[in-house]
Amino acid sequence: MQAQCGNLPFLIRKDGTWLYRGSPIRRKEMLCLFSSLLTRDAAGDYWLETPTERGRIEVEDAPWLAVELGWCGAGPDQCLTLRTNVDQVITLDAEHPIRVTHSAVGNPMPYVLVRPGQGGKPLEARISRPVYYELAALSEPRCVGGRRMLGVRSRGCFFALGEDQ
Repeated sequence: MQAQCGNLPFLIRKDGTWLYRGSPIRRKEMLCLFSSLLTRDAAGDYWLETPTERGRIEVEDAPWLAVELGWCGAGPDQCLTLRTNVDQVITLDAEHPIRVTHSAVGNPMPYVLVRPGQGGKPLEARISRPVYYELAALSEPRCVGGRRMLGVRSRGCFFALGEDQ
């Protein structure tokens, strides 16, 4: 049984910076370790979990930031990957889709599913603006649900990025 540690003094900022007691964690190895321990419960709370302890942490937006796009192939054989700020590489496919929401002022806010959480609450990486623009440069039009959308293909799936104006 895990010991419940309550709220831990961790904060993951919207820009992908991890803080411990208000100070940035600069060692990449520590970020990668903490990242591997991150879970999300059905209520949407984020937790650092080891086999023996569990503590809640605060996340402003998404725990990771997709900072680099990789691709190979073309057309239906195209494969796109995203690298996060903690060096996770995610292949865009049916299990790792993109979703795009919009800010209060209408700016696109794209995310990629990194891994599922509990109760349908996913652990996602926000796709950085430069990577989103790279995806947009690779986009192609397609009709989705009766609407003309621009999106990208990867591993046989189409991921809508926004409406084709």
